[in-house]
Amino acid sequence: MKDYILLLPILFIFHDMEEIIGFGYFFRNNKQLFERFPKITAAYKDFSAEGFALAVYEEFIPFFGISLLAFFFPCKVLNALWLGLMISLTAHFLVHIGQSIYIRKYIPSLITSLICLPPSVIIIIKSLSIINIDLVTVILIPVAIFGMIINLKFAHSLMHKYGKKLSGKK
Repeated sequence: MKDYILLLPILFIFHDMEEIIGFGYFFRNNKQLFERFPKITAAYKDFSAEGFALAVYEEFIPFFGISLLAFFFPCKVLNALWLGLMISLTAHFLVHIGQSIYIRKYIPSLITSLICLPPSVIIIIKSLSIINIDLVTVILIPVAIFGMIINLKFAHSLMHKYGKKLSGKK
C-alpha cells in the first residue's frame, strides 16, 4: 500500500496543472459554452486564474495531508481515508472526460484525465487487494468521498468569492 500512497498528490497536481494553465484561455475563447451548457459552466462563473489556483491549493491540502499521514503512520483508518480520496480523484477524471464528451470539445483537464485514469484504476484495484476490508473501511471510504464532495463545493465558493473580489463585483 505504501508504494502507492504518494502517487495520489502527484496525480492530483499533475492533473490540476492542466486546469490552471488552460481554463483561463479556454473560457475567454469559448464564451458561448456558458449559454449552451449552464449546468456545466455554472461552477466557473466569475472565473479568474488566481481564484482557481486558490481553489486548487485548498483542494490539494486534504489530498497531500492524508497521503503524508498514511505514508508515515500507516493504519487502517488512514488507508481507508486515502483510498476514499483516490476514488474521489478517479471519479473527478471521469467527470471531466464525460464533460468533454457531452460538449463535444476539448476542455483543459481532458488530456491529464485520460493519462491519469488508467493508473488510478490500477492503484485502486491493487489497494483493494492489499487492505483488509472490514466495517471501518466500508464506512470510511464513503466518508472520505463525501468529505471531498463538500470540500469541492467549498473550494468553488472560495474561487467565486475571490474571483468577484478581483473583478470588483459584490
